[in-house]
Amino acid sequence: MRGSWLLPAGAAMLMACGGGSALAQDNQTDVDMGPESAGELMPVMVHLGDLLIEDPWTRATPPGAPTAAGYLTITNNGSEPDTLIGGTAGIADQVEVHEMTMQGEVMEMRPVPGGIEIAPGEKMTLEPGGYHLMLIGLDGAIGFGDDIPVTLEFEKAGAVEITFHATVVGGGNPYSMGMGGSHEPDTMDGMDGM
Repeated sequence: MRGSWLLPAGAAMLMACGGGSALAQDNQTDVDMGPESAGELMPVMVHLGDLLIEDPWTRATPPGAPTAAGYLTITNNGSEPDTLIGGTAGIADQVEVHEMTMQGEVMEMRPVPGGIEIAPGEKMTLEPGGYHLMLIGLDGAIGFGDDIPVTLEFEKAGAVEITFHATVVGGGNPYSMGMGGSHEPDTMDGMDGM
């Protein structure tokens, strides 16, 4: 879907967002992940060349939701910039890089043409209310605890498959439990954020 989406702030409650654990599919990647321990997720780290991708997650979606959002952190440990340009997922027609901003009382969500550049030494966090991945044209609902494979595409480093772990509808980052994270809804001015 191209162009901007303008949403009254209350409409954000109708939008559902996304998450995960990681899986490597080629020899360019190195995956560090542990099993769930006592109901908590172990941190996920995927290395793709000079890039470190951490803690991908999403949110469960209500039945019939057309979209979900994916969140993660990318650190560029190299000496050259790289750009997250999008991706693919078996559960969605498209995976695009989007940004959400507030324009007064209106939330605007739009694709980011060309993707997000991660400068050398930079740590970029895709999170609710800012940059995120949009999974568009879902072929079914995402349930709490589901693992959603997504292939990320970078301009220089290439492609890597990771798995977004789904928290509850409206939930926060499941990897930050004990550090401000919660299975409770993540709110922005009383409303769920993308």
